[in-house]
Amino acid sequence: MSIRKRKWTTATGIEKEAWVADYVDGQGTRRLKTFDRKKDADAFMATAKVEVREGTHVAENASITVKAAGELWIKSAESAGLERSTVDQYKQHLKFHINPFLGATKLSSLNIPTVREFEDRLREEGRSPAMLKKVLVSLGSLLADAQERGKVARNVVRDMRGVRRKGKERQQEKRQKGKLKVGVDIPTRQEVKAIVGALEGRWRPILLTAIFCGLRASELRGLRWSDVDFEKRQIRVHQRADRFNDIGRPKSEAGERTIPAPPMVINTLKEWKLAYPRPLTGVEDEDGKPIREEARDSHLVFPTGTGNVESLGNIINRGLIPVQIRAGVTVDNGAKNDKGEPVLDAKYTGMHCLRHFYASWCINRTEDGGLGLPPKVVQERLGHSSIVMTMDTYGHLFPRGDDAAELAAAERSLLA
Repeated sequence: MSIRKRKWTTATGIEKEAWVADYVDGQGTRRLKTFDRKKDADAFMATAKVEVREGTHVAENASITVKAAGELWIKSAESAGLERSTVDQYKQHLKFHINPFLGATKLSSLNIPTVREFEDRLREEGRSPAMLKKVLVSLGSLLADAQERGKVARNVVRDMRGVRRKGKERQQEKRQKGKLKVGVDIPTRQEVKAIVGALEGRWRPILLTAIFCGLRASELRGLRWSDVDFEKRQIRVHQRADRFNDIGRPKSEAGERTIPAPPMVINTLKEWKLAYPRPLTGVEDEDGKPIREEARDSHLVFPTGTGNVESLGNIINRGLIPVQIRAGVTVDNGAKNDKGEPVLDAKYTGMHCLRHFYASWCINRTEDGGLGLPPKVVQERLGHSSIVMTMDTYGHLFPRGDDAAELAAAERSLLA
């Protein structure tokens, strides 16, 4: 390995000079890389020596573009059996966010300043902070795949994120995200009581199960009768339905879990099993009416009228939102109707609010109407992959044990 100065004269008679890094890569191929300044050549050679020794070096003229690496990444995702919704999201990130700015860039040319510039460009183009974060995660995953293929030596996105985890940006991100608030993100006890009282029809069993068992919407949509144990009063989560209504495994290994169900849920599900829409057999009875199958364990608990996977939009728009309006769990949207009365909208617009309530119900003290469960049990009930996720999301809801009443009781006990 050596660095030498090269001088030459152009066709127009102009004298030029440059510094050439001359080295042999890990495959025994001689490589040359030219620099305007000697210090840049020295820095490159120092890095190249380490990478060649560790077997991670990729020469620039042997490197591929981000676009080409993205195509390989998508093929890996598809062959790994990832959910269609996940692969589609990766494709959208590539098409609309990564390739327009970095597609022609070679992987070997990526560094932290380049990624920071890419991040700034996305922000200037109007990407939201949430989208920006998702795109960077996808870029990091793309580079990880390329790194495993030997197409790039470093994953600069992971390097950058590792630095940020220890810096002020991590704290700022948490500050901007904020904490879940009761009455804003989490329905209050009074609101849930009103919602339960207003539940009726086919939406009553699924929303009751969401409120008192905390299943994700995808898990509710993929729940089978074989997963409901009426004798033990338990619900087992073994599968879920994605946004394309395809059935697959839970989000993580921790997602496979068994959840105790209260009597109201069990009794409601027993009644629902007698009335739920079974799939058609294709045969008609003597009166010409279609005959439906008998209840089977493989049937979905909350299907459509034809026995297929129910869509999330139907559950929200026909179930969650109307029941809130009937229950008076509403907010004024600022508009007026024909009579001059304020138009009220449902206060909570997504199913995850019920899961948040379930988490708070598990956490709250028994004297406050909760279950008073320890953090590890709450993590298991929610199917979180780590206790860190549980505490980052709901840690502020756990009793501190140092409120005024408890401090006064401890003082009396100490001085008695």
